[in-house]
Amino acid sequence: MSAETSAAQGRDEHFLRVFRRAFRTWRGQRPFWAGLFTMFGGVPIAYLPYADLRLGNITLAMATTAGAGSLIIGVLLVTLGLTMWFQAAVRVFAGIAAIVLALISIPVANIGGFLIGFLCSLLGGALSISWAPGRPVAEAPEPQTSPEPAKGLDGVTVPGPRADEGYDPNVTETTAHADGGRNSAG
Repeated sequence: MSAETSAAQGRDEHFLRVFRRAFRTWRGQRPFWAGLFTMFGGVPIAYLPYADLRLGNITLAMATTAGAGSLIIGVLLVTLGLTMWFQAAVRVFAGIAAIVLALISIPVANIGGFLIGFLCSLLGGALSISWAPGRPVAEAPEPQTSPEPAKGLDGVTVPGPRADEGYDPNVTETTAHADGGRNSAG
């Protein structure tokens, strides 16, 4: 192992880390899993009516009259999945459309791609509707300092206003005791 090999390996590692971090940021700004499930749901719906299963010399074909409808629904679901990824602003519309197309695929596309495509598309649409963009982390407000509690004539601390109430200098010891320590002006 030479110095050149370890340096090249370090660059590749760095590139992969940078790519992974950038992908994670990109993925967090959109309904990524919703789009992925919707696209996974569209593939079996579009593919299964045109698929042939060969068992030795026997060919099983799923070719039905629903072939064109299945292809249209599958392509639309894949398109909606890509829309969820690249146009996150229309995620609610894309989610509702994915759910409607998944429901339509049950009678039209061989029981929704043998329920695999139906369930994936339904889950992707629901995830898209429920996804909301994250809020940036706000800086914590600086703690407010409260005035020192008043001391009574006998040296006992008089209860003052609560932390959630404002400080009122007009509150006397008598009103503080009669009030249970709460500010009577507020």
